[in-house]
Amino acid sequence: MNTPHRPTIQVQGLTRVFRTYKKKPGVLGALRGVFHREYEQTAAVNDVSFTVEEGECVGFLGPNGAGKTTTLKILSGLLHPSSGSASVLGYTPWNRLIEFRRQFALLLGQKNQLWWDLPARESLELNGRIYGIPRGDFDRRVCYLTELLRVRDKLDVMVRELSLGERMKLELIAALLHQPKVLFLDEPTIGLDVISQRTVREFLREYNRTHRTTILLTSHYVADIEALCRRVIIIDRGSIFFDGKLEEVVDRFARSKIVTVELEGSLVPPAEDLETFGRVLEQTPGHFRLKVPRQRVVAVCKAIFEKFPVADLDIEEISVEDIVRNLFLRADNPQGGGDTIFSFRRAA
Repeated sequence: MNTPHRPTIQVQGLTRVFRTYKKKPGVLGALRGVFHREYEQTAAVNDVSFTVEEGECVGFLGPNGAGKTTTLKILSGLLHPSSGSASVLGYTPWNRLIEFRRQFALLLGQKNQLWWDLPARESLELNGRIYGIPRGDFDRRVCYLTELLRVRDKLDVMVRELSLGERMKLELIAALLHQPKVLFLDEPTIGLDVISQRTVREFLREYNRTHRTTILLTSHYVADIEALCRRVIIIDRGSIFFDGKLEEVVDRFARSKIVTVELEGSLVPPAEDLETFGRVLEQTPGHFRLKVPRQRVVAVCKAIFEKFPVADLDIEEISVEDIVRNLFLRADNPQGGGDTIFSFRRAA
């Protein structure tokens, strides 16, 4: 008899509410708080549902405070949900069974698991003992992982003397020593230089391909998501409002395209003429760029050819980075204006 298919990660109606004490200002407020405390409730995760299949690498996007890290902590068993259910590899995470803990890893970009005052090798040795990894397997895995991440010569250096990039790579090795089936990554490249970011991305892509490890990744670097994830889940204020392929973000949420025009000679069209086509992003002699509503692109290009001596014309999509930034800007302030609550950082 065939057993029913079960996704590697299955989340249904997951909710986590935090209760925080609301203190009144001043000494009198503090005294009142001794006898009568007021609390307010915040839903960090609100009725979240999704599934992740074996071997998928899924990007989890959202502004600070959207509920990304809280979700990862629930799925790794560090937090209990207020309601809802979750299954990771067939286990309920917050039961924290030993069999479950041996099959996943959680890497928080700003938390250390390596011992600060010991060489990295000794922390890895300790992890190997905790997970009961046979000596031969341990040596082979350390050799393989340090070679891929180019940190073999750093194993005997005190962790506190390593650069941020070197330490992050060794943290990743520590998380992967027991070959977890599921890997939760929270900002794995935060603060790293461009070369280290690229090295970590290439490593994760190769590791996911060869080991079929299921990865759920949060990152503010759009390059992390574009390099590693075909699918993205976008969350804001604890709720999911998009779950699909990365390219569908452009198809569904990009309302404009960028039209770049090179003119013959050094002609400078009047700004008021260009503004009839779309928003002027850039203008120099013989060159201009416009942001044009998608439904008007064909008509605008035709009108530009009729009006100006065009040497070259290019049409491009708005970047995923800009689309997501604008999504959260509109969510925060539907009337427009104000500061964006979510800012992707572009990395090479």
